[in-house]
Parts: sequence; structure tokens; C-alpha cells
Amino acid sequence: MATMAAQQPPIVPGGSSKSNNGRETEHRSLPMPSRNPLPLSASQEAQVREVFNERVRKQCADEIKAFADCARNRTLTIPFACRESSRRMNGCMLAYATPEEHDRAREQWFAQRQQRAREREQKERRKLEQEAFHREWWGLPPRDPDEVKKELEKLGRAERFGGLTRRPGEEGNTRGKDAETERR
Repeated sequence: MATMAAQQPPIVPGGSSKSNNGRETEHRSLPMPSRNPLPLSASQEAQVREVFNERVRKQCADEIKAFADCARNRTLTIPFACRESSRRMNGCMLAYATPEEHDRAREQWFAQRQQRAREREQKERRKLEQEAFHREWWGLPPRDPDEVKKELEKLGRAERFGGLTRRPGEEGNTRGKDAETERR
């Protein structure tokens, strides 16, 4: 099995490669699995999945409503009485639950990043205002100004995705501590 792999020329995405006899052979490039290959955290992927599910449910709203109407006031007889509406609903959802639709949902999630950041910042500022009012009302000492300043700076940071960002003073380093341990 290892000899078979050694006999095949390597596949170069979108280009040509030289085989063992020196001739160039054309290879088709491998298809990109997604238009948005940027890795996201687990919670960000869950948010994308929520957008995806919402989009699919919106497109199949009529079928879902028909199944829900059929299933209303039934318990054990749902699989028998609502079989046809269940098949229509599942067929619709399978038809729209495609990788292309997932890519569109991911693009929508990226497009709404600025809006989510503004909402998060407004919520946090309101929380800080309410806490200051609460402390003043009850005669509690005010919070450390440096701590409040750190929280406000944290609000100004952009949302992180796609791995670590560069640290100040580390010019070519995009991976932080991992790159430093590899240099040793």
C-alpha cells in the first residue's frame, strides 16, 4: 500500500506537478469545502448554527406549521396520523439544509459582527452605570478607577476569531507562546 502512494505524483492545488518520468501532468484543484474557511470558536460556531437553523426553518415555515397543526392534541398517534406532513417537513428541511446554505448563514453571521459588538458594548456600559448608581445609593466605596478603565478598554477590543492575534512587540509572530517554544 505504501508503494502505491509513492508511485502517484503529489497533487498541487490548481496547478501541475511532475511525475516520476519528468513530464508535467495537469491536476484539477481540489474544491474548497467552504467559502469561509476561517476557524471559529465553539460558541461562535454554535451562533452560526443558530443562524443556519433559523434560515432553514424560515424557508420551511409552511411545512412546519402543517405538521404542528396535525400533531396538535395528539400524543401516541402522531407518527401514524401525521406521517405525510412529517415527510414533507423533513424533505423540505433536507432540501434547504445544504453546505451552501450553511455558508450563507456563516456570511450573515460575519456581516452582523459589528451590530453584535455595539449591542454588547451598550449592555456592558449600562451595567457599569447601574453598578456605579448602586454603589452611590447604598453608600459603598466606588470601584477602583484602574479596574473600571480595564473593563472599558476590554469593551473596545474587537471580537476574536481565526486564532491568536499578534502581540505588541512580536512582529512576525502570529501564534504567541507556541512559536516561542518552537524557536528554543
